[in-house]
Order: sequence, then structure tokens, then C-alpha cells
Amino acid sequence: MEYNFKEIEKRWQKYWKKHNIFYVKENEKKKKFYILNMFPYPSGEGLHVGHCLGYIASDIYARYKRVEGYNVLNPMGFDSFGLPAEQYAIQTGNHPSDTTLKNSQKYQIQMNKIGISFDWNRKLYTSSPNYYHWTQWMFIQIFNSWYDKNCKKAKPIEILVEEFNKNGNFFVNASTSYKKKFNSKEWNDFNSFEKETILLDYRLAFLCKNIVNWCPDLGTVLANDEIKNGKSQRGGYPVYKKNMLQWHIRISAYAERLIKGLNLVECSQSLKRLQINWIGKSIKFFVTLNVVYNNEKIKKIKFFLFCPEMIFGVTFVILSPDHPIVNEISVDSHKKNVSKYLKNNSFFKEEEEKVSGVFTGNYIFHPFLKKKIPIYISNSFFVKNDIIKSIVGIPGHEKKSNNFAKKFRLEIIKVYKKNINNNEICTNSDLLNGLNLKEARKKITKILIEKNIGEENTYYKIRDAIFSRQRYWGEPIPIYFKKKIPRTIPVNKLPIILPKVNNYHPKNGKSSLTRVKNWAWDEKNMKIVSNTLIDHKNIFPMEINTMPSWAGSSWYFLRYMDVHNHQFFLDKKKENYWKNVDLYIGGSEHSTGHLIYARFWHKFLKDRGWITTEEPFKKILNQGMILSYSASIIKIIGENTFISYGLLKKSINKNISFQEIYVDLSLIKGNNELDIKKFKKNKPEFCTFNFLLEKGIFICKRKLEKMSKSKLNVINPDKICDKYGSDVFRIYEMFLGPITQSKPWNDEKIKGMKNFIKKLWSLFHKENNFQISEINPTLKELQILHSTIKEVKNKINSFSLNTSISSLMVFVNKLIALRCNKRKILEPMVQLMAPFSPHIAEELWNKLGKKKSIINYPIPIVNSKYLINKITYPIMFNGKLKFLEQFDSNISTKELKNKILNHSKTKFLLKDKIIKKLIIVPKKIINILI
Repeated sequence: MEYNFKEIEKRWQKYWKKHNIFYVKENEKKKKFYILNMFPYPSGEGLHVGHCLGYIASDIYARYKRVEGYNVLNPMGFDSFGLPAEQYAIQTGNHPSDTTLKNSQKYQIQMNKIGISFDWNRKLYTSSPNYYHWTQWMFIQIFNSWYDKNCKKAKPIEILVEEFNKNGNFFVNASTSYKKKFNSKEWNDFNSFEKETILLDYRLAFLCKNIVNWCPDLGTVLANDEIKNGKSQRGGYPVYKKNMLQWHIRISAYAERLIKGLNLVECSQSLKRLQINWIGKSIKFFVTLNVVYNNEKIKKIKFFLFCPEMIFGVTFVILSPDHPIVNEISVDSHKKNVSKYLKNNSFFKEEEEKVSGVFTGNYIFHPFLKKKIPIYISNSFFVKNDIIKSIVGIPGHEKKSNNFAKKFRLEIIKVYKKNINNNEICTNSDLLNGLNLKEARKKITKILIEKNIGEENTYYKIRDAIFSRQRYWGEPIPIYFKKKIPRTIPVNKLPIILPKVNNYHPKNGKSSLTRVKNWAWDEKNMKIVSNTLIDHKNIFPMEINTMPSWAGSSWYFLRYMDVHNHQFFLDKKKENYWKNVDLYIGGSEHSTGHLIYARFWHKFLKDRGWITTEEPFKKILNQGMILSYSASIIKIIGENTFISYGLLKKSINKNISFQEIYVDLSLIKGNNELDIKKFKKNKPEFCTFNFLLEKGIFICKRKLEKMSKSKLNVINPDKICDKYGSDVFRIYEMFLGPITQSKPWNDEKIKGMKNFIKKLWSLFHKENNFQISEINPTLKELQILHSTIKEVKNKINSFSLNTSISSLMVFVNKLIALRCNKRKILEPMVQLMAPFSPHIAEELWNKLGKKKSIINYPIPIVNSKYLINKITYPIMFNGKLKFLEQFDSNISTKELKNKILNHSKTKFLLKDKIIKKLIIVPKKIINILI
């Protein structure tokens, strides 16, 4: 009987769906295990084999944990809001809601086709009003909270207002941008507008102007993780720095907790380093210096100083164009020049080649050199970091400062009069002469602190997250504006539904919600009304920006625990049962942005008492990439000509420029030849182009790189499953290599997995009939079985899935060699195979007479009395260790000698040399004399 995978896989996929095999609910009698994949946004192209890597790995582990006795939650949903979905809709001319639904259905079909055991009863979409109802609710809670540094947690804003009423802000230690002090009387004398403006500087969600990543072609602000090499990840468009009024989330308040929380997370050290570097904790030294021409507002300015002893080399100071005092610091005779500079430098480019700046006409006093130091405004020093907004210029020791000093003809002072030699220094200050560098730094630091001039501050590189997107396809921000002060929509009126519009393209940097006719809030009747009714008394304008896609993806793992609850985002009992994600699997590209946002969001919800855990994920696993050979053709720039790759070297010295254009793999014949006829049909814009051939054919350039839709080198899993079957596809993906490493795809090697499945099938069939033996197994067969059970279990638990398959392949080969088809051996073997190849396992399990799905039966237990101990022998050549090898402890000397002499490493090391003597000390060493 042949293995008809198409019929078998279809049958069992229908069975799983019909009987809700993967449906799960809380069960206090069983241990829980929550496994989760980072959920995808549903693109139109569907899944490729690279996407499937994490899904298959997680599915193997989920199936394994189920048969171990765990109550396994393994849900899936779709990150359906955001820029990718909107851009795809723009390209296709369809509405995002329509394309999102269609594409997600395609994903679900593909995932089911490869046998992924997701509980689709818990499916969610971030673009569903039932879901973003609670995203909006959470935003309102963040808006109505502040961060108490003393307690190290978020608290309701009402507590802060109560403190202001009693004592002002003198005893408040908060994460805030508000610097002034006021007492309770002053607070109570403030009008409502002044109070709300002050509170906005304390809220965890707040409005302020900031330098943002602006992408004109996409018409929106982008997060750092949406940019690569100065261009947008989506579309590759240029990104600029721009000062804009935006919603922010005060993530910086949680910086220290985000670092410490990593101790509770099991993940790779590289992932922890990425997180820690993103947060960027460091100790910075600042000096506060007196202003020469001061006023009531400005008497002192704080500056960053990278080394305390370098204060003796300061010859100018710089303020950022967005420093709070730039409009007040200049003297009257220089205000015009300053205003002109600020107007022309509102954009902060990613790379500023030219040194620019403007003199304010003002100075600060140098505390040691006793002279005036000029104050400049410049954007040349604040490209990478707009949190530190003022620095000192040390042109004698810093390249950028040196360039600035030369341009503006400023003094250049060397702090060290000679090069540092053996850590001994000679400075331009009598205070430090004769000291080594360490002593000098310690002394000047002490002096600066004692004079109340210097201070060390803990500094975090992490910035408050920009929360506004000037796009249509996102969660509406539940805010309306009353006298320019943001007010929250009442929570009992949520969700604020995203209106369906015909034209959702961004225009002039504004969301298409500006074109919605009914987008005003009637405060009295608490409903959305026509914009024409806005009177700023009872009816007010609503926020037109939408939330970023990371809003919905920052808490979706909680919603899976209680996805059908319409009363609240998560029931306490269900949260207490599932608690947090035991295993979180996803790509390393989400190691910073997404994980930082999700961990912050989780900590906030814990602070306010809605959940109980500090960290959302117990263990995080980043799968590697699948690599694939791309194909590209070479075009001569400025000409309508393509040149065969082999001719490129001959043309390289002719001052001709070339560009590579990726082509679909379906257009490539054998030997990397382009099918020109098909290519022209596929790309009609190149129909009239010339093709320079070599030996009558056109050769493409091939390159092994990340599988990507943009590189046109993706492989559709549907085609692989149709040709070889889903089980073959699953075990081949896992067999490629360690789950965390990148590995190349190779169509030829998949045939080996096909043969393995055939061998497995043949163990149960003889002369086209299902046939097994009821005879008791031999000792050797039991030893092979139980050693395999132990190996496979250990390897699955350590996520060594490729070697797990190797062990199963060895097991099958041994059984074939022994001609073993005994039930007591084959039944547990099928159970071991089930997580990896579930369809064939279910079919064989059913043929073995079992009435229920194999997932309902516990995995076989290791019987230690049948285990064969292994001994590791050091293999030495002339007394020198060359390699290690394991052998069974009960192996005979003759068999051991035979295995060593035929070992591939032995043969490689010997080459043409003759063995003089082979010394075997049983259970100790093997020494080969040559």
C-alpha cells in the first residue's frame, strides 16, 4: 500500500477541525503551558517557507507538551492594523479592511495545510472593534496615569492632583518634563487651562513637539525600527528628521525596570544585549554654568561634558535648535540671525555633512579659566540624540568640535600639553599637573561637585515612544480637544469606530480622517457628530491621527487568554491560570522595538492592578532565517540594455555603471539561464530592451541571501506540500539545521525526507497490506526503543529539533535492519514521530486500532533498565588528542576496533599513513600509533 499523503493529510485536517482537537479551555487539574508565535500582519503574497520555520517549531513543541500532560494554549491571530496593510491596499486599490480579511483567510488556509495545531477559536484581529475597544481603553488609562519614581510604579492622575492641592509639587518625584516648582496656593490659583497644561507634562501619554522620523512619501512618522539605512523598511523611501507635535508614551520612565526585568526572562545573551543597548543606561557628567547676559528666566545652563577634566579645553558651548531656551538666550543684536537659523533648520537630517550654527551674542563664564565662552546654536551636534540638548565644544580633542571651531574661528585648546604616556599627563591647569589621568579625573570631578557646578546623572538612551501616525488604517485615538486641551472620550462610549472612507491615501502629512465629515465630539450627548457643528462650547474637534501598529501588538498575548470577554480585556481568574507566555517564538527583527513596547505595556497594566506578572514572557526564542538563492539581471544604467552576467567582467573597465534588477525564480531555466521570452511577458516595460548574450544564452547572477518578497526569492510552502506532502515539508524545515541559526533552502535534499517517510510507512506494511506483529520485542529492540525515547525527549526539550529528527531516522533504519514490525515497538515510535509528522502519525495510530486522536495519548515513558550507557572515548594519534567519540558501554573490543578504523575522521587523519599499532584501553582511551 503506497503512502497517499494527499488523501491522508486532507482527511486528518478535516478530523482535527470537526472534533475541535486543538480547542483549549482552563483546566485547574492540568498544568498549563502557553506557547505563542509573534503574530503576522496578513500580506497579500501569503506565507513563504521562511515564515513557516517558527510556526512548525512551535507546533512540534506544543504537540509534545500536550502529550506530556500539559493544558496547552497555542493561539494565532493577525496584526492587521498599520502601515504594511495600508500600503498593500493602496497598491491594489482595495480597502484595507477587505484586503486584511482576504489575506488573513489565505494565511489560515496555509497554516492549516501544514498541520499547525492553532486554537482558531481564539483568533483575533487588531483591526476588529472588539479588540481595539480595549486598546483605546488602555490608552485612556495611560493618559490618566503618572509615574511615581519613589514607588517605581504608575499611579492614577487623581492622586497627583490631590497632592498638588495639598502641597504643590515640592514633594513629588515623578517622571516629567515639567521643571518648575509651585506650592498648593499657586496650584489652586492656576486656571483650568494652566492646570491641564502642567498635568500634560506629567501624564504617561502626552502631547509635545519633538524631532521625529518623517517619511514624506509614506506621509507619516516612523519608529526607529521601521527604518533601515536612512530609508523606510516599507518601500525604501527617504526619511528625514522633522519637528512635529505628536502624541508620546513615557516609556523612558520604565527604563530601569526594563533592564532589571530581563533577569526574569530566559533568552539568548545576544537578545538581552540588544535590549540593554536599546535602553542604553550610562552615567553622564554635566556641568551647570552661569550665563553672562542673564535675565529672570535664564541664569544658568546645564551642559553635557564627556570627561570632567576636559572642562579645561572648552572654548564654546552649543545648544540644540529645540532647546527650551533658544528663543530667550540670544541678545537683541543677534535675535534676527538666530530666528533665521532656527527657521531654516527645522529639519534634522540623518547625515549632516556641513557644519552649521549661529552665534547668540551671549556667553557663559568658564569657572576655571575665568573668561567668557560664546554660546552657539547648531543642529550639527544633535543628529543621533535629541534628549541631550546642550553640550560643550572641546575642539582640541573632538573632531566635530574642531571643525566647528575652524569654521567660526574659535580658540582651540589642548588639555594635554603632551601625549598621554603611561597614563601620565600634563595639562594646561596647575590643578591637575603631575597627576595621572585617573587621579586628574577623580580630583576635578570632586572639585566640580563640591562647587555645585558638576553632577553625575544616570542617563538612558531610550526615548519616549512617538504614538501618532498620520495615516488612516489604525486605531482612532479616543481624544477630543476642548480649548486645545486634550480630553478623553468616556470609556463607556468606546470603541470609537474607525470610519470607512473611500479615499484613505495620506495627503500633505495629514491623516485621511481630516476628510471625514462626521469627526467631532458632542460632549453633552456623548456621540460623534458632523464637523460643521463644532462650536468649541459643546462640540469639539477630535484627534485625527491614529495609533501606531505597535499599540495593538503590545498586549495581544493577554487577550488570547480571554478573547471572547466583552466586559473586560481579561478576567482575573483566566489571567491567574495562564499568567504569562511560557514560550514566545519570533524573528530577531523584533528583538528591540516590539519587545520593549510589549514589556512596557505589560508593566503598566501590572502597576495599575489589572494583571499580576511583571514580565509577559518567560522564555523567548528567536528562530533563524531561511536563505534562498535570488536571481538578478544586470542593466546598463542610461541604456535600454541588459548584459549577461558572464560578460560583466569584460565590461567592468569601460566606465559603465550597472544596476541589478531582481527577477522571479520561475523565469530561470537550468544553469541560471533567463527565459527572456517569459521575462518580457512578465515585465512588459522591458519588451524593447536589448539583451547581450554569451554563447547564445543570457546568464543571471545568483546570490544566497535572506528569503524575502522584495528579492523575489521566496518559495511557496503550498507548492512543496502539494509535491511532497506537509509532513515531509515539516521535517525537512526542522532538519535544515539548529532552529536559531540561518540555513539555506535546498530542493534536492528534501527528497531524503521523502524517502524517510516512505521507510516509516513501510515498517507497517507488507505486500501492500497493513501488517504488524504481536510478538514481544527482543532485549535489543527494547534497548533501541528506550534510548531513542530518551534522546528525542531531551533534544525536544533543548529545542534541538534537527538532531531529534536524526535520532528518529536512525531508529527507523535500525528497525528496518532488524525487520522489526512489533506493536510494542512501533506504537511508541509513532508517538515520538507525531509532533514532527502529525498526519502520518494519526493515520498509523488509527490503523493500529486506536479510536481517538494520537494527541490524547501520553508520550511513552523511558524505562531505565533498557538504557544503554554511553562512554566517551578520546581518540588519540601518537598520544595527541584528535577527537572524541561515544560508544555503547557494552560494545566488544572487536566491534570497537572496527568502528574506529572505519570512522570518517580516522580515515581523514590517516590519509596514506600506515597504522603501526592500535591501543584500546576499555572504557578509557584509544591510541593509534602511526
